[in-house]
Amino acid sequence: MGVWQAYELKVNNDTASDDEKLVREILEILTAKECYVLSFEFKADLTVTIENSVEYLERDGFDIPCPTEKDTETTVYVYADGTLTYTDEDQQEISVDVTIDGDIMTVDAADLDIPNLSAGGQLLFKRK
Repeated sequence: MGVWQAYELKVNNDTASDDEKLVREILEILTAKECYVLSFEFKADLTVTIENSVEYLERDGFDIPCPTEKDTETTVYVYADGTLTYTDEDQQEISVDVTIDGDIMTVDAADLDIPNLSAGGQLLFKRK
């Protein structure tokens, strides 16, 4: 339960694609500014609110400002045996393997099926 914010993408430097490395760098820049472009708020009533501003990322020269717009959706979720399952805005069921260690949640970035954030690697979230 609580709010979990994406803050890091872990990829293997030797095998990572340019897209994966770019996503990792963007997350590093934004996290340093306390800007989180993807968060999940899990509630006791088994609803989750997903805030996603990935679609609104822009470059300003060498800077990447924190997006002011975001998409928000609320849906129901189930977490059982290390798997998080929820229904996205297109009514597609999304199931992702999740590892939780204290206040850190790790998921396979590609499994989340989020446009512009579907690179490989492990996406790390921290509980706020």
